[in-house]
Amino acid sequence: MKKRVFAILLAAATVLGGCAAPAPADAAAPAADTADAAAPAQTPEGGIRLVNNKVEVDEGLKKLAKAYEEKTGVPVVIESLGGGIDTQATLKGYYQADNMPDIFVFEGDIHYPTWEGLLADLSGESWVEDTEAEYVRDGAVYGFPTTTEAIGLAYNADILAKAGVDPKSITGPESMKAAFETIDSKKEELGLTSVLGYYTESSQLWWSPGQHVFGTYFDSGLKRDDTTYIDMFKDGGKLDMERATPWAEMVALFNQYTDPAGVSGTYDQQVLGFASGKYAFVTQGSWIGATLMNDDKDAYAQAGNFEIGMIPYAFIEGQDTILTNSPNWWGVYKDGNVEEAKKFLAWCAADDGGQEILAKDCGFISPYASNTHAPDDPFAKTIAEYTAAGKTSSWHWLSMKEGIGQNATGVVFQDFAMGNFPDAKTFLDTLQQVCSNYYAN
Repeated sequence: MKKRVFAILLAAATVLGGCAAPAPADAAAPAADTADAAAPAQTPEGGIRLVNNKVEVDEGLKKLAKAYEEKTGVPVVIESLGGGIDTQATLKGYYQADNMPDIFVFEGDIHYPTWEGLLADLSGESWVEDTEAEYVRDGAVYGFPTTTEAIGLAYNADILAKAGVDPKSITGPESMKAAFETIDSKKEELGLTSVLGYYTESSQLWWSPGQHVFGTYFDSGLKRDDTTYIDMFKDGGKLDMERATPWAEMVALFNQYTDPAGVSGTYDQQVLGFASGKYAFVTQGSWIGATLMNDDKDAYAQAGNFEIGMIPYAFIEGQDTILTNSPNWWGVYKDGNVEEAKKFLAWCAADDGGQEILAKDCGFISPYASNTHAPDDPFAKTIAEYTAAGKTSSWHWLSMKEGIGQNATGVVFQDFAMGNFPDAKTFLDTLQQVCSNYYAN
């Protein structure tokens, strides 16, 4: 274990490959990781190319592109990157090769420094007045939001009902533990592999524990504009131990009741296990709804198309918010086909047909007030209920130092799940040191 921990600390102190240096306004090239390069799609004459990082909605976006071309005559090429590909590294390679797409995905504050000076100003676009989810930096709009996503502890309502567990009764660490114990005691009769599908494989799933589960520490139970803990973290990677200790104990609880396969399993296996009714809970967010309704629809149907809900990651008693946000934004490359790209975004936000495709085929929960379409998504109802009740917190983990989940924190979560730390305190102490070292470089 000591060798493993030393390797983590050394990596956090020395690895800089995931931290992109800001690109100055004079368009100095962002550093690229050529190992992650992919063969780019080709942009047709007069058309636009869009790079998407959600392969699960590739088919829906291509339907959207076809509808737009049929209406306007302007071709739109959808290029979806996924399956372990580092989208941002690939985009940096495209930039160096003078092959940037006209529209590309970026994750707010994490990636903005890389593309600063290279994004078109979208402040005057009509859709800006129709949403509160646009990405704003220094008073200007640079990002187009496509959907609202939620992070919470997702559950199979049928299994909880059969186990006699009311999800509303889970309001803190003690009731969460009691619920897990009850379900675990009935695991065989419920047909469960485990109480929880908590996956920590760090080479490709680092983002789930290393960003999303970690992100609950920053925001659970807080008002959307409360930046207390992310501000502390950005000042040298510091954690507030009074808040972080019960959070780490929650992670320890997850390790105790999860499927052991989670330390080496894939995202697809995790979601399929939940869709198949093998887990009562899963540590994935609302984005898995699209997979349940598409790729895993047969397994989901066989499991009864069960109702899905979501509860807060309540590691302190009384935390009653789920975390919602635009997960990323589409930006427009300032030296691309800017005008056509802007027209396409405006159409996506306002056209009834475009909004219907985004909702029905991509499973997007629209961030636009004028939208009238809701997805056939098992998470849509619960997100709407929390939002209407004012019980949502933000995603401040998006402003962590770029690459920290992939290069530092994700490995620590996996090590804890593998039993390489004796207790939650050792896990937390290691995480603190790794984060401090990462911010020091």
